[in-house]
Amino acid sequence: MSKPWFKKNYKRVSKYKGDDPSDVNNLPNYGYLGFRLYFPDADHINEEMLKKHVNTFKTFFQQNQTCYSLPEIAKDKLFNLDFKQITGDENILTYWPEFKEELSNDSEYCLNCISLAMHDLITKYYEEQNEQNLILFEPITARICNVEPFLHLRELRFQYIGKLVTIKGTVIKTSDVKLIAQYLTFTCSNCFGTQISKQPDNVYTVPLRCKTKDCKAKTNFSVELDSPYDKFVSWQSVKIQEPHWADQYDHARTPRTLDCELTEDLVNTCFPGDDVTISGIINVRDVNSNNGKNKQNSIFNLYLKAISVFNNKKQCKGEYNNGISFNQNDYFDIQKIHCAQNSFALLVQSLCPNIYGHEMVKAGLLLALFGGTKSESFRGESHVLVVGDPGLGKSQMLQACTNVAPRGVYVCGNTSTSSGLTVTMTRDGEGEFSLEAGALMLADQGCCCIDEFDKMPTQHAALLEAMEQQTISIAKAGTICSIPTRVTMLAAANPVGGHYNKARTIAENLKMNSPMLSRFDLIFILLDTVNEETDWLLSKHVVSIHLEQSERSRIQNNSVSIVESSNGNLRDRLKFDASKADLVPHNLFRKYIAYAQKYVKPQLSDDAKSVIKQYYLSLRKQFQTGDCTPVTTRQANSLIRLTQARAKAELREVATKQDAEDVVEIMKWSLNDIFSDGTGVLDKTRSQNGTGTSTKAQITRLLRIVQRISEIETRSIFGTNELKQLSEQAGIAKNKFNTVLENLNLQGFLLKKGQGKYQLVTADF
Repeated sequence: MSKPWFKKNYKRVSKYKGDDPSDVNNLPNYGYLGFRLYFPDADHINEEMLKKHVNTFKTFFQQNQTCYSLPEIAKDKLFNLDFKQITGDENILTYWPEFKEELSNDSEYCLNCISLAMHDLITKYYEEQNEQNLILFEPITARICNVEPFLHLRELRFQYIGKLVTIKGTVIKTSDVKLIAQYLTFTCSNCFGTQISKQPDNVYTVPLRCKTKDCKAKTNFSVELDSPYDKFVSWQSVKIQEPHWADQYDHARTPRTLDCELTEDLVNTCFPGDDVTISGIINVRDVNSNNGKNKQNSIFNLYLKAISVFNNKKQCKGEYNNGISFNQNDYFDIQKIHCAQNSFALLVQSLCPNIYGHEMVKAGLLLALFGGTKSESFRGESHVLVVGDPGLGKSQMLQACTNVAPRGVYVCGNTSTSSGLTVTMTRDGEGEFSLEAGALMLADQGCCCIDEFDKMPTQHAALLEAMEQQTISIAKAGTICSIPTRVTMLAAANPVGGHYNKARTIAENLKMNSPMLSRFDLIFILLDTVNEETDWLLSKHVVSIHLEQSERSRIQNNSVSIVESSNGNLRDRLKFDASKADLVPHNLFRKYIAYAQKYVKPQLSDDAKSVIKQYYLSLRKQFQTGDCTPVTTRQANSLIRLTQARAKAELREVATKQDAEDVVEIMKWSLNDIFSDGTGVLDKTRSQNGTGTSTKAQITRLLRIVQRISEIETRSIFGTNELKQLSEQAGIAKNKFNTVLENLNLQGFLLKKGQGKYQLVTADF
């Protein structure tokens, strides 16, 4: 067996000024084997206090030996400590009464004492087992978890420098894992003496002068990377941001961020989009420490040197409450909502009370917020698209969904990019690439509301994978990976021209391709129609909101009223006079949804399965022609998810027949909006993704003519004027030619290849 590493190159080590064999790292110092591993610069340590503190924790570990397996700790080189347990232990309070204050103010010393105590117990354990070859020559790391109280990023000030704090946030950026030197061996070029130099703040630092006697060299040093006394650790930098869906977040300012340094076993424990709780020591980094020419004036950056990292997603297996805590009053209020008659109607009316009507649309959005039961094979998230004329409250409903969602992100499509929605590859100052989270990653296992969805046609392709496969695949700058994005997407869009044309399909009104439209479980169309009775009720509702604004502040108390249920269809049961009821405030609404998502996992009953099966088969029979939108298993999965969400909204573990019938009614409402033509007649042959029925045959004839010419003349490029002449032969009116050409380009039959040029893609008609 080879010699222990501390005996290698012993002659070179003995050249240190004032060193002797007892100063080598793993020889006993102050009575502890491996003392120098934790206190390499122990010139001014109070020996009496040090032994007292180490023995205090040795006693603590011996009293709680069932919680600590010495062989496993020796193998992993780390162990965890509960902050509440060690600060409440009677033995520690007796022999180290100021431990809690010192842990906060001098964390490094306290952690080294704890690690040294465990190190000494393990070495003595191996000595008792007569296993001398298993004596540790590497340090053991103590990880303290559950450190309280929590500190908000906005409260971080200079007075916390050097203190132990705990911060919650969302990871928005991670760097690659690197090796950082903590101790390096330098050789003097004059006397060839060596010395070990600690690298402060992980910054490469050369000794100022040689410590060998009678040597006057100052700057002529070379580093020895093969020295056994060099110490390197894995290092990674992450950036966290305060969660903007928290109650303490101020939406009027830019969210605060903080750089965190992870070392050793903490690297690769979190990724962009993860919610983490990090405990560590606040340090400061001088931006001018590199002695560069372009110095800034007195700028110091705070960063967190992590001691422990708790990843809410990984360690809670994806079922976490997004930082929402429940107290006894919350459980009481949730029970009141659960016990209310027709509680689903109460939740629907409380979603966005400022918007009058649209009960079916609110019900669909609410079901998407609750989500279905997740499994390994099927996702539980649903996607909803709201299309309609301007001024009908689409944006306000999305804002309300963001406010009540336990984890919600709101973005506007006209100011977003594909990188801002998914993920960005950024290059740091050293040329290294790192991942920076976008909106979908930040909303992982939550809700992402996208307004002005029609203003971002170039970004739709980036959302296809995230909506169906729930991942984002990255292949940029040599980085190939796949990041989970389990997100519920709620989108709102305005039709082209400012008014929805019922004579056209959704694809024609939005200029949106069929793969994107097929991803949505529900599509609602809102029309601004003139109706004297509806307009009178709407004006009365708007006026009452302004008159009762002062009185509505009393709703902030967490009280809800019992709403009497009524018989009839779902739309009738969702309607009631909301002004006479105390609606659910948003803070309680958010906790109710979080409670349902965490604890309620409904399954379908046999009656519910029968209703879903019969309705799915009827859809397959109605939409069986080749020209209409196909009904696939996506619709069946959508019905299952929405039915489970309907039961989850009332905190029930079993989805009943009534739940399935309510979902079927919502689905029928959506399909009636989609497949109604300009005269209000439901046309089952009308394609949601294609063109209107009036020009369907003429378009098919045009494509056949163009394809026949392409086969005869062996060319695929056609000009606009030539296509216009061919469209007249096919019977298409001149005023509809531009619309038809745009639709064919959108559907991929005639691809635009330049000014006035289109390329035919061969297809069967």
